[in-house]
Amino acid sequence: MATRTYDPNTVIIFDTTLRDGEQSPGATLSSAEKLEIARQLSALGVDVIEAGFPAASPDDLRAVQRIAREVGTPDGPSVAGLARALESDIRTAWEGVKDAAKPRIHTFLGTSPSHLGMLRIDKAEGLQRIRDAVTLAKGLCDDVEFSPMDAGRTDTEYLIQACAVAVECGATTLNIPDTVGYVMPSEWADTLEMLINETPGAGPGSGVIWSVHCHNDLGLATANTLAGLKRGVRQVEVTINGIGERAGNTSLEEVVMAIHTRKSFYDLRTNIDSTQIMKTSRMVRNYMGMPVQPNKAIVGANAFAHESGIHQDGVLKNAETFEIMTPETVGLTQSKLVLGKHSGRHALRVRLSELGYDVDGDELMDVFRRFKTLADMKKTVTDADLEALVADEAAQKPEDYFRLVDIQVVCGTMGMPTATVKMVNQHGEEIIVAAVGTGPVDASYRAVDEIIQAPSTLMEFNVHSVTEGIDALGEVTVRIAPEGGSRTFGGYGADSDIVVSSVKAYVAALNRMIASMGFDDVAPEGDVAMVGLSA
Repeated sequence: MATRTYDPNTVIIFDTTLRDGEQSPGATLSSAEKLEIARQLSALGVDVIEAGFPAASPDDLRAVQRIAREVGTPDGPSVAGLARALESDIRTAWEGVKDAAKPRIHTFLGTSPSHLGMLRIDKAEGLQRIRDAVTLAKGLCDDVEFSPMDAGRTDTEYLIQACAVAVECGATTLNIPDTVGYVMPSEWADTLEMLINETPGAGPGSGVIWSVHCHNDLGLATANTLAGLKRGVRQVEVTINGIGERAGNTSLEEVVMAIHTRKSFYDLRTNIDSTQIMKTSRMVRNYMGMPVQPNKAIVGANAFAHESGIHQDGVLKNAETFEIMTPETVGLTQSKLVLGKHSGRHALRVRLSELGYDVDGDELMDVFRRFKTLADMKKTVTDADLEALVADEAAQKPEDYFRLVDIQVVCGTMGMPTATVKMVNQHGEEIIVAAVGTGPVDASYRAVDEIIQAPSTLMEFNVHSVTEGIDALGEVTVRIAPEGGSRTFGGYGADSDIVVSSVKAYVAALNRMIASMGFDDVAPEGDVAMVGLSA
């Protein structure tokens, strides 16, 4: 039986952006990107990072190991690895997290009739698998979490039995997932309360942490999670921006800010530094190439915008009239960088540091050059502009297979839109191709396709301006799929020229696809670089 003690008024934030969130279509990340997001999650103050599913692939295992070593420090978060209730999965998960100061193995087994049927086992066999899995995990790692997958469609009596076996074998956290987003808040609250009160060895005072993991298929993930908190749950499994399979997971920012804003209602707290929320949201959005809907709670572009005359009048007189939290609480700032083309690197570095970006060396020089160019074009460079510049530099990584050097476009009503694109491959060789298309972006993409001969289909193209005005930076996110494949890959780009940002995003997505799909080494062939599948 677990004997762990904890503050009953503190909610443990278990972030699964790097595991469940990465299972979103198009949300594939490289090991380096996962590490950067993990570092930011640590700065945000999450208590547990579910770093991945180590048994899924060798690359996933390496990413989890690196996060465990570099982010799972004694004063950092716990690092968890997910494992099916299989010996091979559990041992691989342990290999992934064992170097963390606070490692955790999270194992699961489907318990609903449909999931037991999928596994071709009955309830008794299910309980035995839980016993074997948790016992093995406990022998490797002191901190063990167990989840009865699809608990929302599992009868309560069997859930109690499954949880009791897990606790008996050493599980310290019991996570109850609404895997398919099926339950309603009131029934979910009643189920959780019954489990907490009736599971042997896991009641109040036992030291066992009860957790929820909710999906958003009916738009109720946050509501169901908060309902659990009112009935005794003290760990919530969440993702940044609510990303995840299908309709996504419970949104970290929504749960955290609900607790923060309604302190008197919940009488709970978290260890989250809410001023890091927007920075984390933008990083996840850009690295995963998944735009956030404008009306998304907390982190959407319109979350703190007011257009109605009545609303504007009220906010100008007293912000609390129509705002229940300040933009600054979640890391937004209304200040503007009063720097121009005569400003130096030091002033830029100081302001970036104030915004939470530690940029130095060559990276600072690259951002500074882009800042100078932008300052020549705009009267005022805002903090949002700076954040977009930093994000764009991070998206165009030096280890990529291809890098955009120059692009020139001719378009209009008098002739065919033509784009000339110069790129550099991983061997440092320049390739120049010109192409004609139906518009400037289409022509540019055709030229890129001639250079990077990795057949793909453009599935999604999104563009929006960072700030207001005709001189605003334009951000583009794209999603592509390899020809004949269903897996998708995202890319992000930002530039004052929307065609340039479009090409940057497309190249970023292609680089990600090449890296993830097992392509052969990229080498030039004639005037273009050929890419072929290794299998």
